[in-house]
Amino acid sequence: MGRVSAAVLLWGLATLARATQSSSIQYDAGLFTPFGDLSALSASQYTVLTHPGFASHSVRIKQSHFCDESVRAYTGYIDVDARHLFFYFFESRRDPDTDPVVLWTNGGPGGSSTMGLFMELGPCRMAGPNATVPFEYSWNEQANIFSIDQPVDVGFSYADYGEHVDTSEEGGKDIAAFMAIFFEHFSQFRGRPFHMTGESYAGRYLPVYAAAVYDQNTELVKAGMSPINLSSVMMGNGATDFFEIVWALYDMRCKTHKFPMVDTISDCAALKQLVTRCKKWTKSSCNDVYDKLACSSAFDYCFDNIGIQFFQKYNPYDATRPWQTFEADVCYPDVAQFLSSAKTQALLGVDSHKTNFSTHSALVSDAFEQSGDYHSFRADHYLAALLERHVRVLIYVGTNDWIASWVGNERMTFKLEWTQQDVYQTAGKHDWFVAGMQGPAGWWRKGGGLTFATVYGAGHLVPFDQPERALHMANRWLAGEDL
Repeated sequence: MGRVSAAVLLWGLATLARATQSSSIQYDAGLFTPFGDLSALSASQYTVLTHPGFASHSVRIKQSHFCDESVRAYTGYIDVDARHLFFYFFESRRDPDTDPVVLWTNGGPGGSSTMGLFMELGPCRMAGPNATVPFEYSWNEQANIFSIDQPVDVGFSYADYGEHVDTSEEGGKDIAAFMAIFFEHFSQFRGRPFHMTGESYAGRYLPVYAAAVYDQNTELVKAGMSPINLSSVMMGNGATDFFEIVWALYDMRCKTHKFPMVDTISDCAALKQLVTRCKKWTKSSCNDVYDKLACSSAFDYCFDNIGIQFFQKYNPYDATRPWQTFEADVCYPDVAQFLSSAKTQALLGVDSHKTNFSTHSALVSDAFEQSGDYHSFRADHYLAALLERHVRVLIYVGTNDWIASWVGNERMTFKLEWTQQDVYQTAGKHDWFVAGMQGPAGWWRKGGGLTFATVYGAGHLVPFDQPERALHMANRWLAGEDL
């Protein structure tokens, strides 16, 4: 090895050492004083939480009495330098001192988690544009729940100078740091089972975010901090592998999966050939070798011709319902109107920097598409790695959903590679039931730490369509029991 090569090698080793050191959590434990009890927070102003191990992150949090007065609610911001992520936190209705902690995020990318909060599984639902009512089937029945508007520019989240996040990996770092700061300050939650949940594009977010929490635990222990008890990942109608989701659109249109055969035979024959060509195209330009331009072109062309043209006629989120616009603000106008109210924003403690609430951020969606997070990022590899480390995973899917169908999601689970994959692949299917409801609620398969479940009568938003079934499923899963 010549002197130039040796110098390059030494430079590379030095760079690696600096990178490793910069990612570690180092601080003097004597400089940190935990806040103490969550209930001691002020209801009139923010309390700022910092931690010397996370110099770039701080948390502002306050009590916010809204939604369901029978439980304590909190709102605030995760401040990451010039970026500010808004969050909600609701204590459990059953026993906040012992119940697990759950994080929920919607997808998009760019979708506000207030959709899940106010329309799916939060402690209240909308009762018109200016009021809410307690919700019987909220997932905080037996869990303490976070709902986070992420990444930056989603919902009430904002950046001071236009900063943005455009990959799932970037977003995961902020979530992992936030959870570490929260658990360190509020000792009553330390060691509690922590479950990361969400739907749709969260099928890509969550494997990465959970990996960030898991990997960060090593640094927390080295620094003398308590590791986060990451217990499971729970994803509804996810898009973990976007290509399997797209290929499955052919199956939904042209095979007997209890959906009407709306395409002609000649159309299905053409689609079959298109899927074959698209699989070859995306394999060569996205997987084997990543060519950003070619991969983006392949994905856009294949998705448009296999899916979008069909979605212009039929509802992509629930094949049993008439087609309607994709815009959440149009479909669920009460959420946007309620959160745009100055009265509501004052109650929540919303900063004046972003008061023009929207349920979806086109900026975030475009940024993630441009970065390649849509089509080239392999979130399924992260999911397999979590299973390898004994983090339980539940994939649940409403059977009426087209855009992220049970067919594509099940196919994705069979392709996951980890040492227990054969246990999962050979596992049998079982019906599951909800007491008091007639007939099965869906079916499930379990093996090697992975459970796949369907929910009958539900589309893309399972807790919205089937709230009682969704709550039963969530409670059983959080308790570590079969459905």
